[in-house]
Amino acid sequence: MAPLKFCANISWLFTELPDFSQRIYAAASAGFRAVEAAWLYESDLEQLQRAREATGVEVVLINTPPGRVPEGSHRTAVAKEMEAIFVQNLNYAADIFSKEGITGLIEPINTRMTDPRYFLDSPHQAAAILEKVGKPNIKLQMRVPPLELIKTDSSSGHVQIAQVPGRNEPDSDGELNYRYLFDTLENLHYQGYVGCEYKPLGSTEEGLGWMKE
Repeated sequence: MAPLKFCANISWLFTELPDFSQRIYAAASAGFRAVEAAWLYESDLEQLQRAREATGVEVVLINTPPGRVPEGSHRTAVAKEMEAIFVQNLNYAADIFSKEGITGLIEPINTRMTDPRYFLDSPHQAAAILEKVGKPNIKLQMRVPPLELIKTDSSSGHVQIAQVPGRNEPDSDGELNYRYLFDTLENLHYQGYVGCEYKPLGSTEEGLGWMKE
């Protein structure tokens, strides 16, 4: 059974270092072979490229600006139109991605806990949209995933982990049984990356004991 592949979210980890390129070096030194980030568009791309090439670390995920319900609009009133535009845009993007060997991800989040205007607010809504798009290079990204969805759905392309509710290391105090989660992902032969998108309680390096076990 192939071991899980972990990637460091350098928007959350190694923030002791001010520069993203420095965080790539730090991630590599800590044993990560891949990184992800929420926002790299304002960084020096040449520095990032040099860091990536020097370390051999792969950049596997970069966020894009989110789709949001227009201010002043009721979600239910615009949901049908927004979904139609979203599906159209995903189909357009999928054709471009296929030429570059890129996989696009859509990420549902809990709008009651984060941005109430964020459009994609449940895994099941996202799964229904993926079915309408029907492109193999557009997949689902989930945080601390509903395992029953992964068990029945091959469209899961990326998983992100953090303890609940504190959003700290997976082995910190909280509701998440991370050992069970990792065992389940391995038993399901999950081939994607597991993104470490959490806030370390101390230094990033000190909090990586769970990954080295």
